[in-house]
Amino acid sequence: MTDSVKKRNWFQRLFAVRGMGQVITVFFGLIALCVVFYLINPNFLSQRNVANLLRQIAPYLIIGIGQGYVLITGNIDLSIGSVIGMSTMISATLMTRGMDPWLATLVTMVPCLLTGLLNGFLVSACRLPPFIGTLGTMTIARGVAQLVNGNMNTDAIGRTAEGWRDFLYYGRTLGIYNTFWIALVIWLIFNFLLSRTRTGRHVYAIGSNVEASKLSGVNVNMTTIKAYLISAFCAGVVGLITCAQAGMGAMDAGTGYELFAVAASVIGGISTLGGQGILLGTVMGASVWGAMYNGLSLVGAPVAWRNIVVGIIVVLSVLIDVLVRSGTFNKARIRALFSKKI
Repeated sequence: MTDSVKKRNWFQRLFAVRGMGQVITVFFGLIALCVVFYLINPNFLSQRNVANLLRQIAPYLIIGIGQGYVLITGNIDLSIGSVIGMSTMISATLMTRGMDPWLATLVTMVPCLLTGLLNGFLVSACRLPPFIGTLGTMTIARGVAQLVNGNMNTDAIGRTAEGWRDFLYYGRTLGIYNTFWIALVIWLIFNFLLSRTRTGRHVYAIGSNVEASKLSGVNVNMTTIKAYLISAFCAGVVGLITCAQAGMGAMDAGTGYELFAVAASVIGGISTLGGQGILLGTVMGASVWGAMYNGLSLVGAPVAWRNIVVGIIVVLSVLIDVLVRSGTFNKARIRALFSKKI
């Protein structure tokens, strides 16, 4: 076997991995994006900005992981942003009232996980459309965020939480902010769960064909609940990071983050139609999202234009996914289009 054949087979095996083609495509797009921003402003790739960029990407990656699980099952979680706000407010309120930051962290995760449990129950057992079910819990979680401190933002969480804040946001390990390492550990755990365990196979199965999964003995309800629990856990962690960053609780924390979660997932190749995508794609999607925001900020683009550009990217990513999955965008049609046969 020649070297060229070996190389070709290696690439063929690489692209044969489910969702890897999209990941590689997005990776090269990310490289091109970074080059463009570097040429416009060389500070984009400065050591200081790269460190800040990695820390900025981390929350998008974490919530992208949670939303990715839910999307692969063929559902969606609109409550992510509100769960982030609820986590931020509960943790900050507890700390301003004297609770130890680490104990406050554990207490905060309880209502977050209960929200995920409720989401999974409504969608799987009650058969509510995921859009409606999670829209309702989104409103409930935001209400809890507003009520927990008497409909007011909290005061500063105080000096006793400095070590906690350093661990989650301001501290560094090996020169990189801890937020990035936290995101990496979460990704490693849930990527292993999705790619190497029976639970992961069940997640893909119900996203591909629910009825066939039931006939194969898959517990669809429990798998759906697990996916929503993972999403709620990730949102809760991002809420804690947000609290550590601000040093206080804000009732509007997490607003719009459900869009960020969807963007990180779909840009990286996780299908909104279910059953397709890998969590490595969320790394690429979150990186594109973070690089886009960071780069546009460095070049002085207004916030409005940043939102417009990223919104267009999200719409195009979902549109391409729908076209490809429906067969509208297959090779035969492309060849016919260029040969003017259609």
